Amino acid sequence: MYLLNPELNTIKKDFQGNLFQNKMFEDAEYAATKASFKKVMQWQLSRNPQKEEKQQDDFRLKVDRNTSFITSDEDLIVWLGHASFFIRINGISFMTDPCFKDLPLVKRQVGLPCSIYDLIGMDYLLISHGHRDHFDEASVRQLLAQNPKMELLLPLKISDLLGKKKKNIKYQEAGWWQQYKLTEDVEVFFLPSKHWNRRFLNDFNHQLWGSFLIRTKEKSIYFGADSAYAPHFKEIKETLGSPDICMLPVGAYKPSYVMKEAHMHPGEAVRAFDDLGGKVMIPMHYGTYDLSDEPLGEPVRILKGMEMRNSIHGELRFLNVGEKYRLQQVEAVAQHTKS
Repeated sequence: MYLLNPELNTIKKDFQGNLFQNKMFEDAEYAATKASFKKVMQWQLSRNPQKEEKQQDDFRLKVDRNTSFITSDEDLIVWLGHASFFIRINGISFMTDPCFKDLPLVKRQVGLPCSIYDLIGMDYLLISHGHRDHFDEASVRQLLAQNPKMELLLPLKISDLLGKKKKNIKYQEAGWWQQYKLTEDVEVFFLPSKHWNRRFLNDFNHQLWGSFLIRTKEKSIYFGADSAYAPHFKEIKETLGSPDICMLPVGAYKPSYVMKEAHMHPGEAVRAFDDLGGKVMIPMHYGTYDLSDEPLGEPVRILKGMEMRNSIHGELRFLNVGEKYRLQQVEAVAQHTKS
């Protein structure tokens, strides 16, 4: 069967829904192939060819300690590490993929710019999929406790992960190419990504995954979540136009034979940025957790090298954790491009 939320608008007329069979979401083009047990064991038992380089890499993300972004009235983006962003646009506050603590067996490499208890006044929480580095139960519970009026914007069937408490939580679930219902003058769309979902041993792709576009009359922000490179970036531009700001994942890409179906290396992220036609690229999904074989700072070095060679058609904007990126800065980028 093909699943959509019948209560939401589907913006792509030829899209009949997300294929769901045998309790799994499937898509020939955008569903990442599950890494075989053989490949995973090969990775775990083989020597990392960059082991020494990784040990010597002293790259660490910088943290700008502040809480002023939470209570200010500025429209801005603040990176909280990995795929977690605080976004305010038209006075409406959003949080993406909250994961503020250590993961099982993986320590967080950088702190937050503020205490998690400072994160109040949130209007919407966007969760792209159920992987633990994007949907941390403890972080979600804490945000809900501090923001009782906050609404969750979710992929199809992700609410199952909320358990019995979901009856007390305000949420909407969407399939790809669907628009959530918001009362404010802000639009939010749920869009494809090439990825997969699993939280436990036997629930592969039981819940959907995807990406988001937040749009007003003046600005648009694309949150790429987790994704391998695929044609959906061009398709998003063709359907919704070019986003002003593209927050794209650039880490956890080695070894390629395990990661290439689910993540992008920096060069592929730049290609995705070109496909989207964005003005500003904000890299994410690097430096916060050590999830793969490449050194923590390698994505930054590769992207800066591409920038020096003029291989990025737009502004590359690295953020410190906690740094404010004011949305009015996009206007300056657009003016500079025109001149």
